[in-house]
Amino acid sequence: MADLPNCPKCNSEYTYEDRDLFVCPECANEWTLGSETENSEEKKIIKDANGNVLNNGDSVTLIKDLKVKGSPTSLKKGTKVKNIRLVDGDHNIDCKIDGFGAMELKSEFVKKM
Repeated sequence: MADLPNCPKCNSEYTYEDRDLFVCPECANEWTLGSETENSEEKKIIKDANGNVLNNGDSVTLIKDLKVKGSPTSLKKGTKVKNIRLVDGDHNIDCKIDGFGAMELKSEFVKKM
């Protein structure tokens, strides 16, 4: 059995290797050997349509109508979205919209409140 490093985030000893990543089952942290702790969260800066930096837990407003695939209704301009969560990928905001449900949005279509 290989000697695996402890999790840099929660110091758990129950880490395992998944291809080229180390994974912590307790806090779901993923890292590569030699990477700094929490590097993906701190280096990635996501900005809204006006250039304001977005953070987890912010409230935003839609700046244009957005059509949603598979839904007969669209999200209207001015819809308020509370408590956003930033994620990696093309749609970099994960949120719940009242009356609509869970959604992923692009930061270029929102402005910070």
